[in-house]
Amino acid sequence: MENPATPSLRVRLACMLYEAMLLFGVLFIAGWLFSTMTQQRHALYLRGAMEIWLFVVLAVYFAWFWSHGGQTLAMKTWRIRLERAAGGPVGFWHAVLRYALAWMWFLPGLLAAWLVGAKGWMLVLIPGASAAIWAMLAFLDPQRQFLHDRIAGTRLVRLPLTLGKRKRAKAA
Repeated sequence: MENPATPSLRVRLACMLYEAMLLFGVLFIAGWLFSTMTQQRHALYLRGAMEIWLFVVLAVYFAWFWSHGGQTLAMKTWRIRLERAAGGPVGFWHAVLRYALAWMWFLPGLLAAWLVGAKGWMLVLIPGASAAIWAMLAFLDPQRQFLHDRIAGTRLVRLPLTLGKRKRAKAA
């Protein structure tokens, strides 16, 4: 079986940026629903419950799209698909596992910032450095997959241009 191409780190990070912009709307609506249903009148009222709610909303969002076609809207735009390491579709619970492991991009840096009592810009720099290190770990993998994909038994593949898209690309 032919091994499909792995998207470059630049393409994956661009896809993540686009995904973040799309998720702003998803989280805005989910936050509005939570605030309306709980009659939240102050941002700190039920803050922990809202954080859990938004975490679950994100988990359902990603698990649903990854287990139904392997692509979110951003991944479709950048022609990236998630599949099992051996090929084939990812199941719902397997997608939930990948989602949980993907939080390792941020959790070590947030924990380190908390442990050193970081304030101000250090609250951005420490988690940012942790995320950069996590991204660079892909260069240690022979197939250039992220560590959470390797652990979860999944992989990201770059889909080829379709014939119609090739014609449009040549015309432009």
